Order: sequence, then structure tokens, then C-alpha cells
Amino acid sequence: MVSRPTHFEIYGDDPETLAAFYRKMFGWRVERVEGLDYWRIHTDPEDTASVAGGITRPPRSNPGGWLQFVNTEEIDRSIAEAQEMGAVVVRPKTAVPRTAWVAVLADPAGNHFAIWQPDANAFPIPEPG
Repeated sequence: MVSRPTHFEIYGDDPETLAAFYRKMFGWRVERVEGLDYWRIHTDPEDTASVAGGITRPPRSNPGGWLQFVNTEEIDRSIAEAQEMGAVVVRPKTAVPRTAWVAVLADPAGNHFAIWQPDANAFPIPEPG
């Protein structure tokens, strides 16, 4: 069976704050569903039919989950902006040799996500020793 992911959910006790965070961080269109405690995420703001995910309150038990990666054009700027909006760096910017730069952040509710900047020249910088 071949399958593709259909969508993702982001959990937090203050979904409205998370909606504002992701609108500003990635330019996503995030809309509250009328009558529900759920916000739909459209990662392509121009495509009204595309629903990539949602924001809601966390389930009663910790669901665990997969790490979502989101492309960025300028990883250093994205990290700085995320921190200004209340995110925390979980894993600093790291090179995936000759592929990309990646960093793992936690949003204001503690949800982890990764940002990914493709770069064929990415290579780890040796630590001073």
C-alpha cells in the first residue's frame, strides 16, 4: 500500500496564540472553524481548497508524533524571528552535508517543528578545538 500524509495537527492550550504565531512565522492562512474549537491551516494562502492541517487543544493523553519540516529561504532569519515570537531552539542550526541546513524549534506551546533550508553547499563547520 502506498500512502501519503493527509494533514497535520498542532496542539496547544491557547490555539488562537498558536494561529497568530504560524500565520506570522510561515505566512499560512489559519481560520477558526465556525462552531468548533479548531483552526484550519492552509499552507498555501492562495489555494482555498488546500487544508494542510489544523490547530486545536491537546488530547487528554500525550499523543507523541512525527516531526514536521517546513522549508525556509533564510534559516538564520527564521530562527531569529521565531525566537522573537516566543519559540525556543531545541536543536540549533545543523548541516545535513551537501543537502540542507536544519534546526528544530518549539512553538510557544512547546510543539516541536523543524525548519529546513535546502543548500547543496551545506557542510558542518568544525568546532574550535
